[in-house]
Amino acid sequence: QVQVVESGGGLVQPGGSLRLSCAASGSPFSTYSMTWYRQAPGKQRELVASITYSNLTNYADSVKGRFTISRDNAKRTVYLQMNNLKAEDTAVYYCRHPLSSWGPGTQVTVSS
Repeated sequence: QVQVVESGGGLVQPGGSLRLSCAASGSPFSTYSMTWYRQAPGKQRELVASITYSNLTNYADSVKGRFTISRDNAKRTVYLQMNNLKAEDTAVYYCRHPLSSWGPGTQVTVSS
């Protein structure tokens, strides 16, 4: 089984940046895709970005051009660089591996 732990969230002003990290434990990592999701209060969880084992990436239209997903297989970690943050980006951000359940998530709050 794979466990994931997200970190790097916090409070940031609109237009600011944050870098989220997701550390995965367990044997399988490098050959699997990784995905970031987010969920705002009262809203449906949505896919934010994903990255395959071969570094093919996909982004939600709402974050494309602002967010960048990357991975470091040696560190068993996936990152989400978030630039030009907007209030609507406020949510709990989750990282998932195909064999993991939901981790604790990390809160991102964009507010002045």
